[in-house]
Amino acid sequence: MKKGLKAMILIYLSLLFFGSFIAVGALQVGVIEKTFPFIAKIEIFLYYFFAGAIGGSLRHLYMFCSHYMKDELNDYKQWIMYIFYPIFATGTAVVAVTLIQSGILLVEFKEFDDAPYAQISIAFFVGFGFNRFLDKLNTASKKMFQTNNHKNNSSSSHNTDR
Repeated sequence: MKKGLKAMILIYLSLLFFGSFIAVGALQVGVIEKTFPFIAKIEIFLYYFFAGAIGGSLRHLYMFCSHYMKDELNDYKQWIMYIFYPIFATGTAVVAVTLIQSGILLVEFKEFDDAPYAQISIAFFVGFGFNRFLDKLNTASKKMFQTNNHKNNSSSSHNTDR
């Protein structure tokens, strides 16, 4: 990778990481809500979104720096991972919390009066390990939507992604 591309990725991930903290702070004190009144209706999802962004950008900052220090940033295809994975992590974090709150994924949250700490923490962890979460989600999806005929023949045939 060229130095300019490496610098751009590092700046992008740093802005995403620190910017998400600033956005959470702005949400907490009500600055965003004063400017955009409709935000109040989706505020909780924005907390999950930014927690996922913090987790995803933290992981990829760590990975980027680790690969940089080992001089392993030679594959030009890797830049796509560093740019898009943190973005995917944000939406995945919101979906994960929604799946848990709907009861589909069996996790119970302890209720707090002042903030949904457990949900925000789950969103962070999903953002941090979003590709692992997607692997688990893919496995659950395959099991959930498997037909009876496929269940009976699964031991004798190859498992394909449908």
